Amino acid sequence: MSPLGGVATRAAAADLEDALQAVEAAQRGFEAWSETPPSVRREVLWKAALALEARREAFVEAMTRETGATPGWAHFNVHLAAGMFKEAAALTTQITGEVIPSDRPGTLAFAVRQPVGVVLSLAPWNAPVILGVRALATPLACGNAVVFKASEICPRTHALIAEALEEAGLPPGTVNFLTTAPEEAPRVVEALIAHPLVRRVNFTGSTRTGRIIAELAGRHLKPVLLELGGKAPLLVLKDADLEAAAQAIAFGAFANQGQICMSTERVVVEEPVAEALVDLLAQKAARLTVGPPQEAPVLGCLVDERAAERVAELVREAVEGGARLVTGGRREGPFFWPTVVDGVRPGMRLYQEESFGPVVAVVRVKDEAEAVRVANDTEYGLSAAIFTRDIAKGLKLAQKIQSGICHINGPTVHDEPQMPFGGVKASGFGRFGGRAGIHEFTELRWITIQTEPLQYPF
Repeated sequence: MSPLGGVATRAAAADLEDALQAVEAAQRGFEAWSETPPSVRREVLWKAALALEARREAFVEAMTRETGATPGWAHFNVHLAAGMFKEAAALTTQITGEVIPSDRPGTLAFAVRQPVGVVLSLAPWNAPVILGVRALATPLACGNAVVFKASEICPRTHALIAEALEEAGLPPGTVNFLTTAPEEAPRVVEALIAHPLVRRVNFTGSTRTGRIIAELAGRHLKPVLLELGGKAPLLVLKDADLEAAAQAIAFGAFANQGQICMSTERVVVEEPVAEALVDLLAQKAARLTVGPPQEAPVLGCLVDERAAERVAELVREAVEGGARLVTGGRREGPFFWPTVVDGVRPGMRLYQEESFGPVVAVVRVKDEAEAVRVANDTEYGLSAAIFTRDIAKGLKLAQKIQSGICHINGPTVHDEPQMPFGGVKASGFGRFGGRAGIHEFTELRWITIQTEPLQYPF
């Protein structure tokens, strides 16, 4: 169903037998694709980027209907995802090894990276083109085949990625696309993880579901790459450029209605500049437009009414607990207006839980040491940011923050295809992107060649 009402998309509902057939087809595809020269894999992935870009308007229409995304967010998804295919194309000739000195006479020893086989890729709905392509591009560049299970919320958007790959000339069986009914998804995913031909799992989504995926993968001793939830802090020190910080916070908190794993969830600000920063944030939030995605507002709707109600509840509980609603807090159906809440404290759900909505929770602190402590006072650890004019101090503090990503004088929301992307703690483990992705989707093997006769003790 569309968050704006009515049927958004109709898609096939795969059952267990379909899932098993997809894995078997992927294994057959792997046997051919893994032997394909890197230059051919590079050409296919580059063509996939072009085919993706050619479907730009179809992606906009699908994302608007399925998730309530604004056209601007959909266009950005296509732009970044095309870059991910191009970066993956460049990786095909960077899958290297090394010669390692051996203590045994006449032994040539080396380490090589080889494709692992069939990869199960599970992608979410909130940045569906970016995260769908990310789940596919590097595994394919490394010579693997993929079973790609779409999100039940955006099957048409994810199907367009599969169509782009098919048009680019990806051989049959190399990517196998599955859509399921929501009630059937857990059984299908469990069967896919358990299948002996599936050798790697990558999942992007909620921490709650990620724990289930990790437990299933652990039961079958399958390596898994997890990119999960976040509660990104943005630290504003008293020497910061407040206007630049406010701009970064507004972008990081309100882009895609706050439905990004890197969204700025907490603003941790030193007390001497807190009032001025809150005033700037309130002004910026109040100017942002909210409305149906077709009208191209800054903020569209959340993915459904339940998501909007949950955000409203987090804000309501914080205010009842003593926080101050500075601006926003308005909700109409799946729409939620950009909101700034000041005086958020430990113990409030808004302090602890990922809101996944357009809300800035302001936490005031007395100094930079307390700012770091508050930044780390969360189960999550994906993205973070620090605003200060003292870059040396910013770098020193960045090294103390428990997150996979930290930006100095930049927003918490930032991604580039060549960067190692991932988190720590409850935000997951493993890294997508660039050469780090090669590590995740290849097997490192030790091989020796004996060039002289060996002398054995018996």
